[in-house]
Amino acid sequence: MGNSLKIQDANTLDLENSKQESCFVLDFLTECITVREVIRSRVYQEVKDFNTRQPDYFKGLVQPTDTERSLNGYRLRQPRQLDWEQQFSKALQAFENNGFLILVGEEQLTELEDEITITPETTVTFLKLVPLVGG
Repeated sequence: MGNSLKIQDANTLDLENSKQESCFVLDFLTECITVREVIRSRVYQEVKDFNTRQPDYFKGLVQPTDTERSLNGYRLRQPRQLDWEQQFSKALQAFENNGFLILVGEEQLTELEDEITITPETTVTFLKLVPLVGG
């Protein structure tokens, strides 16, 4: 039996409104994993799901090349299969450049090799930072 990890997405605007964008579960073979492994599993699963279903919009962690951002996700200019390894590389870069934060409960993890122990109560939040717009 694998270890199920609850994943939720949020952005800085959601935190003010106390709501999350989405929630799903990833399964792992071990109860101790790294931040890098969570990102890899998440990106692999979302790209696999997209490539299987081929919806109009990709709703993933990072924006694929040659796409337009919209309220519904990222719209591909030309229908195609996405490369999970390319998306994984972009996600690692985004994490290292603070494009999103990873929280386990209330604690922020800052290194790719930081470890997460999976328990039934463990929730990992991918917090996407939304730039403030001034006027």
